[in-house]
Amino acid sequence: MACKKYGVSIDTIQKAQILIKEYINLTPVIHSTTLNSLSRKTLFFKSECFQKSGAFKFRGAANAVFSLQEEQAAKGVVTHSSGNHAAALSLAAQLRRIPSYVVIPNTAPKCKVANVKRYGGIVRFSEPTMQSREETAIRVLQETGAVLVPSSNDVRIISGQGTLSLEFLDQALELDTLIVPISGGGLLSGVAIGAKSKNPAIRVLGAEPKGADDAAQSKACGRLVSLSHTNTIADGLRASMGDITWPIVRDLVDDIITVNDEEILQAMRYSYEILKVAVEPSAAIGLAAVLSDNFKKHPCWNCSQNIGIVISWGNVDLGALWESISRITRT
Repeated sequence: MACKKYGVSIDTIQKAQILIKEYINLTPVIHSTTLNSLSRKTLFFKSECFQKSGAFKFRGAANAVFSLQEEQAAKGVVTHSSGNHAAALSLAAQLRRIPSYVVIPNTAPKCKVANVKRYGGIVRFSEPTMQSREETAIRVLQETGAVLVPSSNDVRIISGQGTLSLEFLDQALELDTLIVPISGGGLLSGVAIGAKSKNPAIRVLGAEPKGADDAAQSKACGRLVSLSHTNTIADGLRASMGDITWPIVRDLVDDIITVNDEEILQAMRYSYEILKVAVEPSAAIGLAAVLSDNFKKHPCWNCSQNIGIVISWGNVDLGALWESISRITRT
């Protein structure tokens, strides 16, 4: 499958795989007969919660950092992120021994801010709006001369995230469907290109909260939709696609499955109690999707039997989680 028109292709993903191999973890694929029974499918969970920095984001960050020329790298890297990309970039920069400057919304979960600082990231706080984040990042760029590394809408990031699909398909040859969380679209874009280059018949589905369903709306109307407001417990899935990720999602992703916060919380409970894996809400959305009526009753997915689900990250702010659970259960 030719994907060069997107700037990302199987070639860029394979190059990323070679570049970052010595730095990333080969994350396990886990199974559960109980969840197979509940879903009436055979499920394979790619556990990126065990990736370095606790998230798949390290793949893209490592590819971006280690692909920099020495002169570029010397001044460091800068990004704005709600947490997981921030920690991943800080760790990748630490491994290369270059500075990282991270703009984080002042509402970000404490555990994610702590991760950034643990990995040596220099934190600058912003207001929790995209305008404030971008303006603060621009100021840091001007002050430092560092290289901007976006969280999703970047060829280096997408190529790095795409290595997950090559790894997953080697670990579970029988997969016929993949379900992947979508926010800014970097992971889903990379997985779609990587997976469909290896197996053009495989189905690739996005999973998204109903309270932040810009991807589902965009797919439905055939143009990029931006939301002025989001409302979901899945704080890591509130970003929007960009001019690189959207065309890939538009052309290569088969559908977007939306689920509500109650379904996400139930999937989190299954992850803790059955899989014995600690995940944040955003990472439970793939399981929530496959257990949802939107998936089960959709005639197009009846033939999906061997389903790969990406557990994208595991950086849980337990205090914020309990507050969200209490708020939802009171309504």
